Amino acid sequence: MTATAWTQTNLLRELQPVVEGELNRHLGVAKEWFPHDYIPWSDGRNFDGLMGGEPWAPSDAPLSDVARSALIVNLLTEDNLPSYHHEIAIIFGRDDAWGEWVHRWTAEEGRHGIAMRDYMLVKRMVDPVALERFRMTHMSTGYESAHSGELMHSLAYVSFQELATRVSHRNTGRFTDDPMCEQLLARVAADENLHMIFYRNLLGAALALDPNQAMGAVRDVLKGFQMPGTDIPGFQRKAVEMAVAGIYDLRIHRDEVVAPVLRFWKIWDIEGLDETGESARQEIANLMDTLETQAKRFEDKRDTLKARMGIA
Repeated sequence: MTATAWTQTNLLRELQPVVEGELNRHLGVAKEWFPHDYIPWSDGRNFDGLMGGEPWAPSDAPLSDVARSALIVNLLTEDNLPSYHHEIAIIFGRDDAWGEWVHRWTAEEGRHGIAMRDYMLVKRMVDPVALERFRMTHMSTGYESAHSGELMHSLAYVSFQELATRVSHRNTGRFTDDPMCEQLLARVAADENLHMIFYRNLLGAALALDPNQAMGAVRDVLKGFQMPGTDIPGFQRKAVEMAVAGIYDLRIHRDEVVAPVLRFWKIWDIEGLDETGESARQEIANLMDTLETQAKRFEDKRDTLKARMGIA
């Protein structure tokens, strides 16, 4: 079959055995865990309102503003799960191994939001009223990826996005200076890593089937890459705070997310690309150079930005 013949229907069919294998691998290594095990329930107390407790105050939790912002961004990103499920269910379908994966992934992601919200509220880390208003605004906006409905692009995007989410969760946990919160977010991050491996391996198989189309998809995704939480109220400022603090910045994005995935796919070693594939690969190389320049520029400004924003 020639490269031009790989339609989305063909790709779904040809990748089906890979999906089955990856699903079985995932089920074999994924560890069962329970959100309630990570929540210090005895530390909780009633809020004001119907329960007549104490209103929330920032002094309730010894947490920096940056750590609080990072927790909110990470949780609200998980909250938009119904939109994410809708996206992948339309692309992957609900039949056979593709459908099994869609539902399994959704169930695992749902657990993350449950555990994180319970922990944050029991420990009074965030204003519960503001958090709920943020959630309503964010979820009412919904989510639609920049490459909605395109299988190759979707596989490329989630390969990077799941790894980025893993890194963000791990670094946020460390930044809270709360050992139990760090343990919880490390547990969530472990799930995200397994999700990344699933998608990364699928896109690797797609590269073997149609390297030119897949290379173009990787190029397109990296050119306009955005995390799914960009519609969160105040996201840009929160993202800058997280970057300045070193939770997730351009250096991390380039060196710990993009570069390792590209290296795994061995995209620099793929042979037999046509003109469009070679052009896409060169653009990817140029994008990596641009990210390097941008990361260095940001690092040079970090101390000034920290002082301006009051970040230690």
